[in-house]
Amino acid sequence: MNYKLIAIQVGDLIKYASTANEINRAASSVFGFQRQNFPQEEGVTSARASLFHDWVMTLAKQHMGNNDRNALLIQFCKNVVPENLYPDAEKILKDGGVIAGEDFSSGIEEFMQRNLHAEIHKHCKKLYLGGHYFHAVFEACKVYNKRVKDKAQETKDGHALMMAVWEPKGVLKVTPCQSETDHNVQNGIKFLSAGLMQAVRNPTAHEPADEWPISKKDCLNILSFLSFLFEKLDQAVYYPVET
Repeated sequence: MNYKLIAIQVGDLIKYASTANEINRAASSVFGFQRQNFPQEEGVTSARASLFHDWVMTLAKQHMGNNDRNALLIQFCKNVVPENLYPDAEKILKDGGVIAGEDFSSGIEEFMQRNLHAEIHKHCKKLYLGGHYFHAVFEACKVYNKRVKDKAQETKDGHALMMAVWEPKGVLKVTPCQSETDHNVQNGIKFLSAGLMQAVRNPTAHEPADEWPISKKDCLNILSFLSFLFEKLDQAVYYPVET
């Protein structure tokens, strides 16, 4: 593996697309070590490219297996490289002997194919692309809970919030709540939202990520489910309860 080649070329690729703070944040989310300073290499033409180079070369000196090191490098690159530059970064990694098997850009393709709600893209895409499936799901649940609370002007939280505001006599309505079908749909959104809080939000809020793992497939499926609920929330009309 030619880590020096990757450090120089990917650093040059992102030097105008990422800030120093973004590079350091991406590194701290992936690596468990401190960055070392290395002599300036020919071809490293900016402070941001130099910073990326030093992180990658520090990784190269860590005592670990090649597969583990390569996985960390790929994750670091995914976190710091803008999506429109993924194909270029993938080619550099392949030329450097790192990628074999799953393509670098396959994660973004699977994510984009789901046509997820804008809130999912805003709060969860970077976490998903970095392989942080547990935290992507937890973040989506937190955002949904907050958006429901804000629209309903309610102080309750989690399961109790959903059972109160999506109730046919509650303040958020996706149907006129007149016919039996109206009531069935309204109650369905209530129970789906409350079930999300119990089955997904609560475990991710209280259990350690390494003891409650969420797979890539489960993450995408849960985010798709949440996207459906966000769409229903967008459609919901606020009706103040008469006192």
